[in-house]
Amino acid sequence: MNRGKQYINRWKTDFDFKTVISASGSLAATAIFAFYNGFLGIRHASLWYGTICVYYLILVILRGIIITAEKKTLRDKREDRRSKVYITVSALLLILNLSLIIPISLMVVQQKPVNLTLIPAIAMAAYTTYKIIMASVNLKRRKRSSDSLVRLLRTISFIDALVSILTLQNTLIMVNSNGEDTGLLPLTAATSAAVFLAVMLLSVAAIIKGIVSIKNRE
Repeated sequence: MNRGKQYINRWKTDFDFKTVISASGSLAATAIFAFYNGFLGIRHASLWYGTICVYYLILVILRGIIITAEKKTLRDKREDRRSKVYITVSALLLILNLSLIIPISLMVVQQKPVNLTLIPAIAMAAYTTYKIIMASVNLKRRKRSSDSLVRLLRTISFIDALVSILTLQNTLIMVNSNGEDTGLLPLTAATSAAVFLAVMLLSVAAIIKGIVSIKNRE
């Protein structure tokens, strides 16, 4: 019982601890979503779902590396470990962004992988809204932590939420488009470009801040 209370109290007061535990839950959910998209990609021979699966698998690897490193760093207090992990994850973050090029291109030209009903679209809209709200709040709160990896986790969560907008947009197109209508092409191209630009800016900013922080400690 005392251990449970200590866990709850730490959850309420320790921002870094709360971030790492929350990220562990997000990692599990992301892994499930990745394999679900992989299943759809194989079943329907869909390049869209296949590339989305790759994106989320890379995201799982990123979060897994940070969570594992953070636990080890908190235990042995080695700052050099944190610096090396930050650089590694930053490089993978750029690869993560590049993996979005194919699904964004497919979405812009409105290639429908499969026909979907309105129910999955409504469910995805609700989930996307939740992710954006929570990620936005957490991104604002990341200044509470002096831990570079914890701040990077928050940034990655916000990037994940932005990408959810793209998947939601594609789902809505699949529900409402007949596969021949190109009237949504300008809007789709504009929103896709805006989201991709925002993701790249966030990634570059995170990398620069991390490098500056590492140099200041040296």
